Amino acid sequence: MKAVIHEGKAGLAGLSYGEIEKPEPGAGEVRVKLKTAGLNHRDLFVLNRHKPEDPALVIGSDGAGIIDAVGDGVADMKSGDEVIINPGLGWKEKSEAPPAGFEIVGLPFHGTFAEYIIIPAENAAPKPGYLTWEEAGVLSLAALTAYRALFTRGKLQAGMKVFIPGIGGGVATFLMQFANAAGASVYVASRSEEKCRRALEIGADKALNSSEEWTEALGGEKVDLVIESVGPATFNKSLEILRGGGTIVTFGSSTGDVLELNLRSLFYAQQNMLGSTMGSAEEYHEMLHFIEKHQIRPVLDQAFHLEQYEQAFEKIANAEQWGKIAFKISE
Repeated sequence: MKAVIHEGKAGLAGLSYGEIEKPEPGAGEVRVKLKTAGLNHRDLFVLNRHKPEDPALVIGSDGAGIIDAVGDGVADMKSGDEVIINPGLGWKEKSEAPPAGFEIVGLPFHGTFAEYIIIPAENAAPKPGYLTWEEAGVLSLAALTAYRALFTRGKLQAGMKVFIPGIGGGVATFLMQFANAAGASVYVASRSEEKCRRALEIGADKALNSSEEWTEALGGEKVDLVIESVGPATFNKSLEILRGGGTIVTFGSSTGDVLELNLRSLFYAQQNMLGSTMGSAEEYHEMLHFIEKHQIRPVLDQAFHLEQYEQAFEKIANAEQWGKIAFKISE
């Protein structure tokens, strides 16, 4: 089968579009003939986590397609079923943290940037009927990350004010849509005026430039909840506009992993700082129910053919996308 494969070299230099053996499902597994897949920042990080000496790996965590083979013991799915892939492996019930052994499709196991993928049957969910194939293919990882960060960890309620720096990426756009649907006021920030404008067009209440002083721009107004993924470049500014007793949830660190933090400011304000990553199968199905109830569609930036992977990776590496980048794999 055709696939985007990483081997032999670290980073983007190790990527190629070629052929790898078509897999067969084992007991409890299904094989999905992929129609579409979605590109995530995680796919960039995987290129350095997957070592040159490791066996060839098909990367990619998001995808949707049609089941074309089932393994022994799979009773509730059949060939021809249209499915969307939950990329989280081994995390079933909602819990404070992932269990030992939790993994994500695309490392260490083969991922979705291929014509076929093998997954546990429990990781295939019925494709929401109102979504196009491209929308379904880019949904899962970012939407699940946003759902857990916002609702399970952030305890978002209607009427709250939520702040999302770094608007434009896949998770951030889902955060904005979810918070809006839940009845919250949504404030966002970006260094791009164009992304700020687009955010206002699709539901943000206020959009701030990342380079301005947010406390001043908000006139001293405070927010109840911040969902942070930018890291050191914005983290302390985010804390400054968080109310006393408010919560900041972080799920990413696109500008670096280490920051200086004023602990005295944090504990005097009695603020809560929480980490989050991905989510459980229970939360995944809650998220699917939520998007169907509110008819939420992913914000799509552009769709590439799989062999155009270099253009897609360059776009996400330079943070040029607005929403999600899709790969078209089969008709």
